[in-house]
Amino acid sequence: MKQRLALLILSSFFATAATQAEQREYIILIGGPSLHQWEQYKTRPHDHWWANFVRSGRVRTEQLRAQYGPDALITWLVYKPGYVDRGKQENQDLIAHINSVRDKFNLKLVYFNRGGEVIDYLNNGMPRNQVKIAVFEFFGHSNKACFLFDYSNVVDSASKSWLHESELKQIDHRAFAKNAFVKSWGCHTGESMSKHWRDATGIKMWGAIGKTDYSTAHIPVLSSPGGKWVY
Repeated sequence: MKQRLALLILSSFFATAATQAEQREYIILIGGPSLHQWEQYKTRPHDHWWANFVRSGRVRTEQLRAQYGPDALITWLVYKPGYVDRGKQENQDLIAHINSVRDKFNLKLVYFNRGGEVIDYLNNGMPRNQVKIAVFEFFGHSNKACFLFDYSNVVDSASKSWLHESELKQIDHRAFAKNAFVKSWGCHTGESMSKHWRDATGIKMWGAIGKTDYSTAHIPVLSSPGGKWVY
């Protein structure tokens, strides 16, 4: 009887451990939009609509909810200063709009101000020995070496808040599930940053050769001649 009880306890322990090991988090990283004051005289100005990146993130969230269910842990990391500044231009409370998406889709919403906070969340935002990152996707401005969180928001055609490929080695690869899906939907990421991501984490990151277009108000599409997704 004692032996049977011991086996039941041991079985329960391993079942609990397996359940904990199976916990997953699905992370959407959203950069900020540009401002009209910097873009108005350009031949092809960026971000006519403030919600370019938010809308794409929302569409992707709907897909994740459909795939993984209503209780899946979906987290949005949003660059807050960009939407505070753009809100002044729009005469709207854009933070309230983003909060409403959180409420509608039952998201975990985390605002950040600088790239280091993104790395800190990936490493420590959840107990990573129990909750692994299964999906990590970026919607925002980028070049071949950086996620540009405030492109053309504070400085014309430049950024003061970013995540650079040289910083990726600070990410703890143990935070990710072995089969994690990682993708940048920004421009040019596949030309350099994807390789640095894989070198740093051991996980491939899909990125674009060339530019991507958010104007469809859906998931971005490749927009450069000869553009393609690579990792």
